[in-house]
Amino acid sequence: MIVFDLKCGADHVFEAWFGSSADYEDQRTGGLLACPMCGDAQIGKAVMAPNVAAKGNRDTPPAATKPDPKQMLAALATAQARMLEGSQWVGTTFADKARAMHLGEVAHAPIHGQASIAEAKALVEEGVPVAPLPLPVVPPDQCN
Repeated sequence: MIVFDLKCGADHVFEAWFGSSADYEDQRTGGLLACPMCGDAQIGKAVMAPNVAAKGNRDTPPAATKPDPKQMLAALATAQARMLEGSQWVGTTFADKARAMHLGEVAHAPIHGQASIAEAKALVEEGVPVAPLPLPVVPPDQCN
């Protein structure tokens, strides 16, 4: 696994993990990356600070153990599952239902579903409070 600092066209900087540099490039060219803050799909690598070693005559702290990517993803999946408890899956009608709730046309309720980047941008521009989920959500009819 490799982590990159990424940056969208609106200058939001965020971290993302990939299996390799090639995986990052495939996802970027395939339009599969989006800013988690604004949904912008114009993503590129941000400048990262290099890891420069201190002078040799200084005491160095013991090396920290690197986090296990599988454990990190499992923890993220668990946190997301807790976030979705009590939320209704609305599939591809997410944008319409979120907008209707925002406009007071239907009662507010926790929902989650799928929206295209264009739909998500439109919701944000209209002031509808939405947030992308850190991991893809598997529709209930496709779960094991």
